[in-house]
Amino acid sequence: MIKVLFVCLGNICRSPLAEAIFNHKTRKYGLDGFFEADSCGTANYHIGDSPDHRTIKNASKNGVEINHVGRQLHPSDLEKFDLILAMDQNNLSNILKLGNADNFKNKIRLMREYDSVLGDVPDPYYGTEKDFQEVFEILDRSIERLIADVAKNIFR
Repeated sequence: MIKVLFVCLGNICRSPLAEAIFNHKTRKYGLDGFFEADSCGTANYHIGDSPDHRTIKNASKNGVEINHVGRQLHPSDLEKFDLILAMDQNNLSNILKLGNADNFKNKIRLMREYDSVLGDVPDPYYGTEKDFQEVFEILDRSIERLIADVAKNIFR
């Protein structure tokens, strides 16, 4: 089983949406038995909270269900997960500051390395419904390529 962790700042907008899209797509393709996904934040702002209501609304509008409770990244996550995907450069930097990160650099990446456009997944927290939809579309594209890339290695 391949374990994938999606990481953003507060774990209420981008990373729980990425986790939900990933789970939705792996179920759709009959690959859910090959993957385990989770998400977390680098900050402790929303531990125990549900995702932002706008994230839930946007996911639902796009046919994706979110079931997640916010949590903070823990150093043990670096060992537990096979692939750790940061939503932006700040998240990546914070992950790499964890004491044991040097041992796991090969599995820590930016989410948009799987997109046709490199860069950060923008944080929609202070944005509008349009910003939440833009994030959904970025994550949807990126996760599609992520699954294709990882599945290639599973079925060699």
